[in-house]
Amino acid sequence: MLGIMRKYKSSIIIKGVFILIVLSFVGTIFLIWGEGEEGFKGSSYALKVNGEKIPYEDYSRAYEQAKNSIQQIYGQPVTPEIEKQLGIRNMVIKNLVGLALMKQEAKRMGLKVTKDEVVAAIAAIPAFQKNGAFDKQQYEEILQMNRITPKAFEEAQKSELLMAKARKAVADRVSVTDEQALQTFRKQHDRIELNFVSHSPADARNRVKITEQGLNAYLQQHEKDFRTQEQISISYALLTPEKVAESITVTNDEIQTYYQKNIDRYQGKDGILPLDQVKDRARADALRFKAAKRAYEAVADALNKNMKTADLKGAARQLDVPISDTPMFTQKNPPASLAGETNLIQKAFMLRQGELGGPVETGRGVYLFKIAARKPAAVPPLASIRAQVEKGFIDEEARALAAAMARETQAKLSKGSANGNIQETGPFSFSDKGSIPGIGVAPEIMEAAFTLTKASPTPSEPLFANGRWYAIRLKSRTEADTAAFQKEKEQIKQSLLPRLQQESLQKWMEGLYEKYKDKIKVHPALERE
Repeated sequence: MLGIMRKYKSSIIIKGVFILIVLSFVGTIFLIWGEGEEGFKGSSYALKVNGEKIPYEDYSRAYEQAKNSIQQIYGQPVTPEIEKQLGIRNMVIKNLVGLALMKQEAKRMGLKVTKDEVVAAIAAIPAFQKNGAFDKQQYEEILQMNRITPKAFEEAQKSELLMAKARKAVADRVSVTDEQALQTFRKQHDRIELNFVSHSPADARNRVKITEQGLNAYLQQHEKDFRTQEQISISYALLTPEKVAESITVTNDEIQTYYQKNIDRYQGKDGILPLDQVKDRARADALRFKAAKRAYEAVADALNKNMKTADLKGAARQLDVPISDTPMFTQKNPPASLAGETNLIQKAFMLRQGELGGPVETGRGVYLFKIAARKPAAVPPLASIRAQVEKGFIDEEARALAAAMARETQAKLSKGSANGNIQETGPFSFSDKGSIPGIGVAPEIMEAAFTLTKASPTPSEPLFANGRWYAIRLKSRTEADTAAFQKEKEQIKQSLLPRLQQESLQKWMEGLYEKYKDKIKVHPALERE
């Protein structure tokens, strides 16, 4: 999977796919869990947006759902390298912030959602329907199973409808002009030819001069890249559902109820299997569910009774479980005993020294924990990381030199005075893939090239693609006969409208980010990830 991501990491399609994956989960989770329900009172925040706190649980759930979705698509675990390549964490954070800003802006726009609209939206959700009609009992049972109150869910739906109205209000302002349609027509039918000169950072590396002053300045500007990760060790008590299951049973009524609420789990080749055929399996499932619930309740009770004194030993005695200790570890490299326990590890790094943390429920059970020791993050002295700093310094300076060379060449091309290594593409037509003869796949250069005219044959700045900067100049443009434009104009407008609406929404969101950037705060623990 990483090979695919490396190959197409700059692809607009790939980026779009992952944005949609993240949004599909982030929106729902944020709306349901972002209302500060009683289960999360006192939770540490992950983000603050204009004073509105987004709890850590919202971020954690959104992140895990996005990662799991990507994992399901590609059928393999999302490793830290893949996670970094895709920028999952930053994407989730950005979208959570975006949803908060959008909801706030919708209210400032004076948009409102009526109770009838909320009722209609909920009634239309298939999961709450029986025989095509809304079923209140099924609605309440599903919410209860997911520990969501009707009030919280209804507020979530109200927020979603509010944001939908805001998006529609922005999109409805967009229209396609005749000039935009004509430009698209020409782009679809014209053929052009370019002159170009490219400059690569690799070609400029031998021109970089290394100085102590430059290295120190680079290290100061890139401290985050060289900062050692914070380390902690924790002591924890784990209560497993298996341990609780040893002392509890389930009644026939409980088995029947569990079977009915989770009936989709018991499918055979010919449809839903009757209870009598799967009773043993349903009993085991119901027992696990009951045991997990009891385990969470027991750990929560132990936490409440020992919170003031932060007495982990006392809590462990109450639960009749041992205390385990870890060696020092970083957030990205947990000890083997906690491998896969992402939520626990993230919560641990957000915990203050001396506090009792939990309950944290994972696939293994429910945890209570304390920080045993903490080693803060720090930037090592230049002498101990000189090789890494030199490499980064050379890379950055080489990129800057190559970009400067490209700007100088572009200026000469604009005046028609460039000579030497000028190459030609030969005639080509526009393609959505952005494949340009002699340059390769470069959608941004393709888009820019088809805006060039005989009167304005060069862009103002060189363009970057495939690790190089390109200075370009229009050599020739064969224009199509525009007589057919009037026949195609309305169809072109209809095809352009969705993209322009999306661009308008994106600019609107970018404007909100810019306007409120000083009022957006990310928890330090997330910034360290």
